[in-house]
Amino acid sequence: MSVTLNSRAYAFARHLIEDGRIVFDERDAWSEHRPSTEQENDYIARGGFADFGRWYLGIDDRYGAETKSHYKFPYGDFEQLHLCGILAVESRAGQRKYTDIELSAAHLHGRLEELMNAPDSRRVRPQSGARST
Repeated sequence: MSVTLNSRAYAFARHLIEDGRIVFDERDAWSEHRPSTEQENDYIARGGFADFGRWYLGIDDRYGAETKSHYKFPYGDFEQLHLCGILAVESRAGQRKYTDIELSAAHLHGRLEELMNAPDSRRVRPQSGARST
């Protein structure tokens, strides 16, 4: 199996962070916050697989780009990046020895930590309607 970093998704995740499209949720919240199969299918129907893929830090070249199986390691809800999603990616990629994905998630995690610890005047705020906790 060849699962590698989706550099396009990594760049998009960095963009989401800088735009403040972030949910600073708890580590264990990902099972509740990750998109359901129905949400995934709706998103693909609206935007196609290219947009869908931006929300997954890994790609599996055993499957075609026009399949959900091609995309691994989700980190957001198709609107915002979730801290719990990044933490899940970092942990799971490390367990599976996908070093490039693990290190990329660790970098994103570090940037989120910087923002959480920044003085209020510098802290990125989630967009209105964000579900931050």
